[in-house]
Formats: sequence, structure tokens, C-alpha cells
Amino acid sequence: MITSLRLLDFKNFADETLRVGPFTVIVGANASGKSNIRDAFRFLHGIGRGYTLAEILGGKHLGGQAEWQAIRGAPNEVGRVADAEPGSRFALEVQLRLDDINAQYLIEVSRGAGESGVFRVSREKLSAGGWEPVYTSHPYYPDPVRDQDDDTHLLLRMEKTGTQRKYGDRIAVRPDQPALTQIQEHKRIAKPHKDKAQRVIDALASMRFLDLIPDSMRQPSFPGQKILGDSGDNLPTVLREICADSKRRQTLIDWVRALTPMDVDDFQFPVDPVTGLVRLVVLEKGGRTCSAYSVSDGTLRFLAMLAALLADDPTRFYFFEEIDNGIHPTRQWLLLELIEKQTATGAMQVVTTTHSPALVTSVNDATFTNTSVICRPEDATDAIIRPVDGLPDAEKLRKSQGLGRLLAGGWMEDMIVFTKDTEKPDA
Repeated sequence: MITSLRLLDFKNFADETLRVGPFTVIVGANASGKSNIRDAFRFLHGIGRGYTLAEILGGKHLGGQAEWQAIRGAPNEVGRVADAEPGSRFALEVQLRLDDINAQYLIEVSRGAGESGVFRVSREKLSAGGWEPVYTSHPYYPDPVRDQDDDTHLLLRMEKTGTQRKYGDRIAVRPDQPALTQIQEHKRIAKPHKDKAQRVIDALASMRFLDLIPDSMRQPSFPGQKILGDSGDNLPTVLREICADSKRRQTLIDWVRALTPMDVDDFQFPVDPVTGLVRLVVLEKGGRTCSAYSVSDGTLRFLAMLAALLADDPTRFYFFEEIDNGIHPTRQWLLLELIEKQTATGAMQVVTTTHSPALVTSVNDATFTNTSVICRPEDATDAIIRPVDGLPDAEKLRKSQGLGRLLAGGWMEDMIVFTKDTEKPDA
């Protein structure tokens, strides 16, 4: 489980840390930087998938088809330096709890000078198990941001265990790809080091960023598709797989019945006789049927979130933007209840952004602890991240006025501006 994310000179963050829990809620005004948090997590996910820096930031194609969408923004806009001068850099640092060990992973990325402007890893470190260093890396050259040939290597310094703490083998790795996903190739690296690195890779690889589009969810699915697409594609066949288990089928029915006025009795998945594609039909009591084409956008979004959260082998980490979109304010507490219940088991994490006062009003105590506000003060370009529970009198005002009222009235941003020159609360 990811426990924190630190952003250094990444987009509009100078040096900010996001506290991450089982269910993390992020609030803030438009253009404050909420989507940049998503981009940071996507960058880490790209590392977990084994991509190069150019692929993570610029997109990856396989056989002419897009396998990975580029991180939002032009190359000059990834780092915080306004003019993106040669030598500008950014870094991300993530802390994780992986069953029996804690891990910390840091990567710093620099841009080369000259017209190429190639991104290179300029610093990287992995610690695991009581913060024992697993490896550190740095370039051979003293100037990591000047233009270098493609065969330039990083120096991977493996840390030996024991009392002397001497550096071990020096292993050459490419600077255009994080060392984390290269060290498995080297026979000289000890298996315990590889195993720790692989656990971090697995955690970063198991992420999903769902941007649900109702029109995609309404489309029939090809038989056998069991993975929900990021836009909600394959919803009929994914739900059919869930409904094959009677217990999960009833759970699905109960949640939809509670969320909507529809008196849902069952789900049907007829196969089109011409195309062979699987459709989604909702069966209400009394025999009335409602196809996916007639189901409301909000109900479809909720069904897709249920499909993700109730899957046999759920992803470890989900990021939703505006999770409340299309769901009536009086029913948003049901969505919260579902997510809080699912994430409490420790099997998955959910991070979401929201503008909804109704949603934040309903968060439980654990989620309140992991609710943060992002604020960009007036006439400033840098954004600030603060845990809401660390703002003055937040707990007391939450009980007396409600968190939603504080959000709607701009109190959170006002408190950040008022206290921004004081020491940051612990992340």
C-alpha cells in the first residue's frame, strides 16, 4: 500500500507531500493541481510497467496502436521551472508498506541541454526493510543534464548488508529508463535485492486510472472480456462474470437498488444473434426491462465502479477523477460506504478527487484523516497540499458545521493561505 507521495518541482508543486491511506479524498478548486497528482501516480505506474522515460512522458505505441497515453502537458511543462531551462529537473518519492516491509523509492529526472532535451534519470534510490538501502544510482558524468550519447550509463551502487555498509557491485544501466526495472536483468545482483525491487515494481504496476464514459459503458462486449476498460468498456461481460457468483450478484443488486429508484431484481446478459456481442439489461420487479442504452449515466458509472471493486482479482490502486460525477448528492454517501468498506480490507486503495460538499460531509473518521486539500494561492504559481485534519480547528468545525460546508465556503483554502508560512504538518 502506498502511504505517501512527495512531489518535488513536478508541474505546479515545489515540494509537497500527499498523505495516502486506504481511501484518499482530494479536494480543491479548478486548476489547483488535482489532476497533476493523477499525472504523478501515472508516472510511477509507467515505471511499474517497465517503460522508458520517453514512453512514460510521451506515450508508447506497439504495432501502430497506442499502448500508453502520454502524461498531460508538453515536455517543457513537466518540471516546475517556468522556462524549462536546460538542466531543469523534477523528482517523485513514494513510500509504501508492502506486507512485512516498508519501502521508499525516489527518482529524479533531468532534461539534457541543447536541442535534444532528452529526459534522463539523474538520481534514484530504493530502500526497503527498515529503510535498508537496496541500491542508489547516479550518472558517471559530473554534469547529469548535459547532452550525452545514447550509450551513456548510470552507476548502480548496490548496498551490502552487514555492519560495514560498504558499497557493493557497480552495475551499468541505461539512463533513459529507471534502474528499478533494469536490475532484474543483471546476474551479479543478489536475489534478495531483486526480490525487494520486484515487490515495488508489482505495487506500481497494479494501478488503474478510470475515466468512465457512459457511451463506452453502453456498448455491447465481446464474449470473454473480463477486464473493465479505463473508459468502462466491456461492462456487460465484466458484470456477467461477477454475476456468475450468486453472492456477488446479490451484492451488486443490493447496491444498485439502494443507489437508484430502480427496483432492480436481476441483471440479464443477452447475446445479439447477429453479432454475437453481449449486452447489458437491467431487470426490474414486475418484469420490466431496461437496456444499458436507457440506464442513466450516473447508474452506469456506479455499476462500473462496482465492477472494478467487486472483481475477483482487483487492482491494488484505483484513481478516480470526480468520483461523484452523475450521482445525486443524496446518494453519494452510499458510494462512500461502498468504497470505505472495500478499502478497509486492505486489499486495495482508492484515491479520488471531488468538488462535492455532500460527498466530503459523509466521509468517516478514517477517510477524514486521509482527506487533503490542494490550494494555489492568489498570484502564485505553486500549489500547496495540506491534510484537512491538520488545519486549525478542522475536527471541531467538521462536527459543528460539516466538512461540506467548510469546502463550499472556501474555508479550507483560506486556512492554507493564513497558515502557509508556518511549518508544514507531518505528511
